[in-house]
Amino acid sequence: MKTASLPSLRVDPELRQAAESVLREGESLSQMIESSVREAIERRRGDVASPANGAGAMAEANGAAPIQPDLRSLLSARRKRVMR
Repeated sequence: MKTASLPSLRVDPELRQAAESVLREGESLSQMIESSVREAIERRRGDVASPANGAGAMAEANGAAPIQPDLRSLLSARRKRVMR
């Protein structure tokens, strides 16, 4: 399989020095950047999947037994805190 290149990235010298200061033994800056891009892709894929998973769970819950009143108030309070 052929490899491809990511676009060149211009950064402040301080950012480059910070990145180089945390490289693991034997790790290159290119390897660190590639690893970071891979992690960001997986995280963003998860961000996209989360609402879809939540919608499916809500659809299932709509057919489920009613939530106990004390649990309902607990969930309501939690939602209010999260939405702030």
